[in-house]
Amino acid sequence: MSSTDPLRSIAEQLSLFRLPEAPVPVTPAGSEGLLQFGTRIVPYRLRRRARARLALVIADHGLRINAPSTLPLRDIEAFAHQHGEWIVRKLDQQATAPRPQQLVIADGTRLPLLGAEAIVRVLPGHNRTRWIGNTLVIEARPHARLNLLAQRGLQKQALAHFSERLAHHAPLMGLEAPPLGLSSARTRWGSCSLHSGIRLNWRLIHLPPELGDYVVVHELAHLYQMNHSKRFWAIVEHACPDWREARAALKLAAGTLTLI
Repeated sequence: MSSTDPLRSIAEQLSLFRLPEAPVPVTPAGSEGLLQFGTRIVPYRLRRRARARLALVIADHGLRINAPSTLPLRDIEAFAHQHGEWIVRKLDQQATAPRPQQLVIADGTRLPLLGAEAIVRVLPGHNRTRWIGNTLVIEARPHARLNLLAQRGLQKQALAHFSERLAHHAPLMGLEAPPLGLSSARTRWGSCSLHSGIRLNWRLIHLPPELGDYVVVHELAHLYQMNHSKRFWAIVEHACPDWREARAALKLAAGTLTLI
């Protein structure tokens, strides 16, 4: 008959009732928090996605952190602290950057259009827009939202102009012109999908035509390379040798673009 250590027996019985270790807490998507860099307190918004990569984004509202759904908060904040100097520098640059001009549409308003100017004429009518040369005619009911009608008119012009530019550049790059749509994205000039075609920010209509052409070429190049590899930029440079200057000008334009 073997002897049994009574203390060991009790310990084994107690282990049956031991609670599992608490999991590392994971904050929900869309949560907010604060980071401290020296004496600077920086609020942030956390966006989680299953396949997201850990990334820091200086958005319109401030710092946003993109992170995988299951990454612990302590790891996310540790990553942010490693890049604290970059975060503070970019936030300071954003705070001092030129602000876009907000226009209120009325009869006689002048709008930037493809490096030149368009003039707005407001007439009584049924909330329609049409173009006569570089004049945007808005036929509006009383109390109509003129800014919204002006947007519609500019989008109509943007679709016509960039459809023509797409039809011009695509064959030169050995492509058929893909479907074109417009977007109102706040942070992107264009996007490309092998399935749905190309989308361009309609506000490009405000900028000089060579900048819009660069964005068209950039998105067409993605039909060959869905990345920003050396091969991609070689394709862009073949079709748009001045792409570096255009890209730099676009970055400057983003801070001063007219808002309607």
